[in-house]
Order: sequence, then C-alpha cells, then structure tokens
Amino acid sequence: MIDMKYAPYGILLLRILTGVALLAHSLYLKVFVLTMPVTVGFFQSLGLPGPMAWLILFVEIITGVTLILGIKPRFAAAAAAAVLLGATWAHSGNGWEFSSTGGGWEYPIFWSLALVSIALLGDGAHALIPSFRVTATG
Repeated sequence: MIDMKYAPYGILLLRILTGVALLAHSLYLKVFVLTMPVTVGFFQSLGLPGPMAWLILFVEIITGVTLILGIKPRFAAAAAAAVLLGATWAHSGNGWEFSSTGGGWEYPIFWSLALVSIALLGDGAHALIPSFRVTATG
C-alpha cells in the first residue's frame, strides 16, 4: 500500500538526490576534475564521437536542474535515465564495482533505475511545472 500523504515527499527527495548527483557527476567530475578534453577523449576511446561528450554534459546539467526544481520531472528523469543507461554500457567492461579501474557499471545502473522510478512514480511534491495534470473523473 502506498501512503499517499507522504509518497510525494519521498519522490521529492529522490528527485532532489538524483538532480544533485547529475550535477555533481557532470559539472564537478566531467568539467572540473577530469576536464572536458579528457572526457571527450574517453568518449572517443569508446568509439563515440568526441562532441557527444558535450551533448551528454548538457543533458546531465539540464536534467539535473529540472529535477531539482521540479520542471517536468518525469520527462527529465526519463531523459537522464537514457544517458545513464549509456553510461552503464560505457562502464560495462570494467566489472560490477564502480571503484574498479575505469569505473564499473554498478553506479550508473543504480542511478538509471532510480531515474526510471521517478519517471514511473510521478513528479512528487513541490514540482514547479508538473509533467502531467491528472484529474479524477467520476
């Protein structure tokens, strides 16, 4: 049974947590720790076009901010989940644990599924621009 009184706040917490994680992973890790030239090189080492690193960075920043603010959170979560599923693929050859050399796939699959959960559960409390307006009909 779902507690309808508190469930929206649980989704809100999950939304904020995933948004902050996306910003930390994109801005902090890709831009300030690794730097974008290294990130572009990593993408190229996977056989992906280098400019795709910039696109992924942009999507992670935008979806992180929109999840935190509650702007179309279900759509943002679905878009971010797609990116994280790609990250799961990128790290799949490195083993399970993310502490493995090159980072394993445990971290991105966890966040992928958390984001899918938000997309399925709904916007949560205090969404500035909800994804859908659901009304009861009788």
